[in-house]
Amino acid sequence: MKRIPLLALMALLFVSCWKDKSPEDLIRLKEQFKSQVNDFEKKKENANKNVTKGLETLNALKSALEDTKNEDKEFAKVYGDWEKVDKRVKNLNKEYEDLKEKAANLFTAMETQTNSLSDETAKKTLLKAINKARTKYNGTLANTSKAIDKLKLLHGDAVEVVKALEVAAALNSFDNINDQMKSIEGRVDGIMQELNIAVVESKKLYEKKITDLGV
Repeated sequence: MKRIPLLALMALLFVSCWKDKSPEDLIRLKEQFKSQVNDFEKKKENANKNVTKGLETLNALKSALEDTKNEDKEFAKVYGDWEKVDKRVKNLNKEYEDLKEKAANLFTAMETQTNSLSDETAKKTLLKAINKARTKYNGTLANTSKAIDKLKLLHGDAVEVVKALEVAAALNSFDNINDQMKSIEGRVDGIMQELNIAVVESKKLYEKKITDLGV
């Protein structure tokens, strides 16, 4: 009877030591990755709201200027709204970099644990699946980076419109501004869809791919 508690204690110590020495710690890394996906999604939504709000303000200012005289206070307000967009885009970019890092850590941990397997067939199959998932996800991350760059350009173009509106108001000529506004508005949905793909693919990776790999 005394052997049972002793064996249980030895087993507990073995598990504890293995856990402390395990470089993979997949459970922790999986949770970190999942949390980062959620953070990225929140920052994307915040950026989207700020862009939408900025466009609404820009349109309202343009309409007001067509009927009334130029007011520096109104321009300062709109410019301030677009500076907020810039801040949101920078925050989104930081979350993207963190997402990329945590994804890399997770894939590396999966490979490390797989390489420790003694069954060569299982090892080969898993490494192939991991490499395939990594390649696909890296493609998603690359496209996400491009979308964030587009968002930065969008912000810059909007700031240019704000500056041009002052001149347009003085000349009472808004034809060119209309074209610029349409260009900006037409790009928003596409960029946000591209960023949303990153969120969707990240959730797939966590919820399905990793589960399929058995880790």
